[in-house]
Amino acid sequence: MSTLRLPLLAALVLSGCRPASMAAAHHGERLFHDARLSSSSFNSYSCDTCHTTSPEPEAGRLPVGGTLHGVAFRDGFFGGAETDLLEAVNVCFTRFMRSPDPLSRDGVQSRALYEYLVRLSPSREPAPARPFTVVRQVADMPRGDRARGEEVWRATCQVCHGDAQTGQGRIGEDAVVVSETVQTYPTTFPGVAPALVVVEKVRHGRFFGIGGTMPPYSREALSDEDLGALLTFLGL
Repeated sequence: MSTLRLPLLAALVLSGCRPASMAAAHHGERLFHDARLSSSSFNSYSCDTCHTTSPEPEAGRLPVGGTLHGVAFRDGFFGGAETDLLEAVNVCFTRFMRSPDPLSRDGVQSRALYEYLVRLSPSREPAPARPFTVVRQVADMPRGDRARGEEVWRATCQVCHGDAQTGQGRIGEDAVVVSETVQTYPTTFPGVAPALVVVEKVRHGRFFGIGGTMPPYSREALSDEDLGALLTFLGL
């Protein structure tokens, strides 16, 4: 995936829609939806597990990675922590999709994904990095409405964890059954309220670092109010 800076990038894109780039974009779209993009036998996730592609929020979905609409022309990623598009992609690819090797700059897959991301950026206008506030010091929070919490579960957690009580429909074996896992917290984390452990695992603050293969939910992707409602839904 190229990391050309914006003026040169724009010149290349505006030079015309070459058949080869269109074919690559179609290939990139298929890769975007395919967990086999990562060669790891432990990976169950594809790019669209965590990202949407539409300019407006999708009804009933609060994706952890936000939308990739316009991403090819942003000047930063992860709130500006990364300024290189390929490096930002490889954060997801190696940490969350468990690939043993990052995508290379001249690889067929990275080029195809890049062409697809360009197609998701129709205005081709430079854009700033989207806000991405990581909550580093987790804290308890007021509980919210249970019905809203169930909506939040469906919009955020269900795509990976399936049913909260049974795990039915979960994306893979590494996605825990949340109700069962929460019951182990008093033993695993003695002296720490289980609700606080859930907040930590969602936010990935001071206790767990990157937090395994689950990406962190920023405050922009999931508000404290919705997280408080989720805790109520989970009975915490």
